[in-house]
Amino acid sequence: MLIIGCDYHPAFEQIAYVDTATGDCGERRLEHREEAEKFYRDLAAQGMKVRVGMEASGHARWFERLLAELNFELWIGDATVIHAKRVRKQKTDRLDAQLILGWLLKDDFPQIWVPSWENRDLRQLLWHRHRMVQARTRIMNQLQAVAINEGLRSKKRLWRESGREQLEAFRLAPWASRRREDLLKLLDGLNPMIAELTQAIQQEVEKCPAAQRLRTHPGVGPLTALAFVLIIGKADRFQCGKQIASYLGLVPLEDSSGNRRRLGHITKQGNSLLRFLLVEAAQVTTRSLPEWRSHYVHLTMRRGRKIAKVAMARKLAVRLYWMMRKEWDFGTLTKFGSQGRKPGSHAGEPTASTR
Repeated sequence: MLIIGCDYHPAFEQIAYVDTATGDCGERRLEHREEAEKFYRDLAAQGMKVRVGMEASGHARWFERLLAELNFELWIGDATVIHAKRVRKQKTDRLDAQLILGWLLKDDFPQIWVPSWENRDLRQLLWHRHRMVQARTRIMNQLQAVAINEGLRSKKRLWRESGREQLEAFRLAPWASRRREDLLKLLDGLNPMIAELTQAIQQEVEKCPAAQRLRTHPGVGPLTALAFVLIIGKADRFQCGKQIASYLGLVPLEDSSGNRRRLGHITKQGNSLLRFLLVEAAQVTTRSLPEWRSHYVHLTMRRGRKIAKVAMARKLAVRLYWMMRKEWDFGTLTKFGSQGRKPGSHAGEPTASTR
């Protein structure tokens, strides 16, 4: 087998390789994408078994597709762990490729879970709708500013038929009028696009039993349910709810030493889209469930509204994790869930009776 350590960059890749059968080794710099593609296709034509290790990186989908097409193994490593494992002060592309190769040979490579192509494509659907909604929000805010400058403060009523007529009836200066006209055209184009993407998400949820079960939880809509299933992937990758909270970046940054313990803001190391959706969904859940409302009010009085929102989002994430792992709907969760946790059990873990 040919084992390759790859330091990947958008324009090129530096590789270090060893043939375990013959002991031949070497280094090369491959320009993207013609030279690199020719190199790997030549290996496939020779019937070589190849394993490539690389650090998790963006802008590499064509490279991943190429290796999958050639039936080569691709191991993707945790970038944070790889950075921590470097002990030398020097850092070059050649050294990085050699380090990755060395970890592959010693079976010490920090490989991470990689979602399937179908999963990653559905994530693009979620991100595309999210960005389109953000663009629409920015456009609507600009139109609200135009209306307020003309003395019309109607908030959501501005988007009704009567509010739209009032907005279009204002006599503005030439370029201000042009701006209003262009913004309204963009808004009219985005609305049907977002509706189409929302319908596509609804159809994907109907195909996914796990997402349908998560939707039974108050406050969780199709977008949040589908995003949670896609981003978490396999629930058994995690042992408890604490790991889910850490994976999503909903735990505080800690810098403790000796008798000093210092906690900061949340790490935000996880998926930003899912974290945003959980915070939004948790606020709806708080309005829907009296016990959540009471908990939220107490947290707000003690720590402030922002921290309380994040705390409720973390609680919702842990709940959705156990629903997904146990294949429970909301009714089953309320009957057998972690509310009945025995004294001394670990937070975020089910009791013995629910395992």
